[in-house]
Amino acid sequence: MKDTILDYFLKYVKIDTMSMEDQNVTPSTQKQFDLANVLVNDLKELGIKNIELSKNCIVTGLLESNCNSKLHIGFLAHMDTIPGFSGTNVKPNIIKNYDGKIIKLNGIELNPNQFPFMNKLKGKTLITTDGTTVLGADDKAGIANIMAMLKYYKDHPEVKHVNIHVGFTPDEEIGEGVHAFDVKKFGCDFAYTVDGGDYNEINYENFNASSCHVKINGLDIHPGSAKGQMKNASLILMEFNSLLPVNERPEFTDGYDGFNHLCDMKGSVGEAYASYIIRNHSKELLNKQKNDFINACNFINNKYGEKTCEINIKDTYSNMFELINKDPRCIDRAKAAIKKLGFTPSVSPIRGGTDGAHLTQMGLNTPNLGTGGYNCHGPYEFACLEEMENVCNIIIEIAKENE
Repeated sequence: MKDTILDYFLKYVKIDTMSMEDQNVTPSTQKQFDLANVLVNDLKELGIKNIELSKNCIVTGLLESNCNSKLHIGFLAHMDTIPGFSGTNVKPNIIKNYDGKIIKLNGIELNPNQFPFMNKLKGKTLITTDGTTVLGADDKAGIANIMAMLKYYKDHPEVKHVNIHVGFTPDEEIGEGVHAFDVKKFGCDFAYTVDGGDYNEINYENFNASSCHVKINGLDIHPGSAKGQMKNASLILMEFNSLLPVNERPEFTDGYDGFNHLCDMKGSVGEAYASYIIRNHSKELLNKQKNDFINACNFINNKYGEKTCEINIKDTYSNMFELINKDPRCIDRAKAAIKKLGFTPSVSPIRGGTDGAHLTQMGLNTPNLGTGGYNCHGPYEFACLEEMENVCNIIIEIAKENE
């Protein structure tokens, strides 16, 4: 099983699928079709039926039940990697029998003192970056696990299973692609995203999410005659940021704490821009955080003049907890599968979001399962092959027909 997972994983991470924000089209990058087309071919080789590749770069397929099961379960993963950090020319680095020491890469190192969870991975096989790109375990580890699960059922026709639907989506990292997903046509009773976290995790609480784009309109006057006239947009933007609660920055929060995260900023004297993401498990507290942005904007405009500060706050996804809690079959089935394999289920809130949050709001309960990947969204990203295998075995177990 490990060899199958690794073969799929190495093939997929070498395909650049970075998404891009603010493109107003799905997919946001045409190169995501490069992986989509490979997946279509791989599904055909496995004998999967009803394979479709939509104009929005969504791949779907069906492995029909071999025992006339009436249950339809979906497994999904996203194809894109994060915008803003290169996914081009990925060079996976395979470390067998990890010795528990520092792993040196190009310009960076994976240090167990910085990442204590590495200590539990001693003796296992790790796949890292070369230090210059993302790896793409988020979420090509999920894709590889799903494909290996399908291959298992192809190779073991004697094992009875339910109707297994698979879906691979674009633009998850920018919160967009799944909006084009046809839930009704997918035809599942419930589904799972296989998208990050420890192999034994089940996530069905996620942040309510908003974004805020800030523009500061300054007044660029020659500094020699600027007294009483210049409005330095970059300095005003820094002042705007200082008006937000310091203790609500991500580096000071965990668990159920919400946060305001400054993602990027740029500017000059005349104009300055910043982008934030705003997160909280509680809608009430999220609204308070959004009001902090509004109040900061009003303060700047009262101080420097009308329309000095402009903000655009947009809601992006919601907590799926309440909807899944009304019909917890997907949670009960995942917990039972994990226990049957001798693992202990770990239920924890996601400090982020997945396509599952959108799909649940669209009527398809879709909690999230782990992948065996770590340190996503940067050059420190890596995956543990043995934990990926655990995930694969878990989704195989979920898909089995209960006798």
